[in-house]
Amino acid sequence: MKLAPVSYIDLEGWREDDHEPALAALLRCMHHVTEVKPYRTGSLGLTTQDFLPVWSALKDWRPGSREETRQFFESHFRPFRVGDPDCGLVTAYYEPELVVSNHRSERFCHPLYRRPDDLIDIDDGNRPPGMAPDYAFGRTSADGVGEYPDRQSIDRGFLDGRGLEIAWAENKVDVFFVHVQGSARLLFSDGSMRRITYAAKAGHPYTSIGKVLVAQGIFTAGEATMTGIRQWFARHPDRVDDILWRNRSYIFFREAGVDDARLGPVAAAKVPLEPGRSLAVDRMIHTFATPFFIRADSLHHLTGSPFRRLMIAQDTGSAIVGPARGDIFAGTGHEAGELAGSVNHAADFIILIAAAAAERYL
Repeated sequence: MKLAPVSYIDLEGWREDDHEPALAALLRCMHHVTEVKPYRTGSLGLTTQDFLPVWSALKDWRPGSREETRQFFESHFRPFRVGDPDCGLVTAYYEPELVVSNHRSERFCHPLYRRPDDLIDIDDGNRPPGMAPDYAFGRTSADGVGEYPDRQSIDRGFLDGRGLEIAWAENKVDVFFVHVQGSARLLFSDGSMRRITYAAKAGHPYTSIGKVLVAQGIFTAGEATMTGIRQWFARHPDRVDDILWRNRSYIFFREAGVDDARLGPVAAAKVPLEPGRSLAVDRMIHTFATPFFIRADSLHHLTGSPFRRLMIAQDTGSAIVGPARGDIFAGTGHEAGELAGSVNHAADFIILIAAAAAERYL
């Protein structure tokens, strides 16, 4: 991976950014690392040990102004460009809000499932012969370990009668996009609110239905946004199953409370996401809690001006692959979904490496 040292002075938008929300996100990561357990080290080689001088400094430091917060990052991190300028790509995701019921009815008939007890984690120790090496989950039965049934099989009733339903939704496409986003806030008829977050998946590889629709000539690449796909499904309800079943992957959830309505769900880094400041990255390369300054000058609609923000790596995703690939958490609800659904922009990725480790990358 190509890393090139740069200067904060040369980072367009760095001085104008408000770094305090990113600091709040970083502090939540710090608490998890110091109180629970370290994050896994990505192939870039940044470790929890590399962050310790920053954690130590944060324990006794309280910002008095935005300027002081910016100076804190400048003092404790060294910026490096990942790859060539504007070689990266950012998309965005959000947390849907979904009206649901505790009980199945004619209206509410599409389930959101908990993890089944016959779904097991797969590794090299229990992987059966012939199972693809990228399968991380499988099914255990009296016949041994094999692939778990896919989206089509589950939609057709494989899990019926097992009591795994967390709630029932009105629209199958809504459920699908909850699977894509990996979390949702559920709004019940009694006014209560709960959150579901990712627990596991059936194991099959993810297939983008946007790419399926482009391959079929229904959309061009730029038209295959979440909003466009939803509108097409509304006009072609007879095609919903045919298209959705092309993505064999299926997601299972766990329930959680909504402790702070301003924040997003607890994601892969085990801390709540900060809207507009949390970034999903390739966790095989990058280590959670790493700051990134993202500049995407063609991306205007998230912030009303060219996107230039300090962000913290706090999540990951199966489509987020590569050193300069990121997914921006846009927030919760319909408006955030409308904003997130049309983000697909070239970006400049600046990784901030803790000063104590920066010498290794020069």
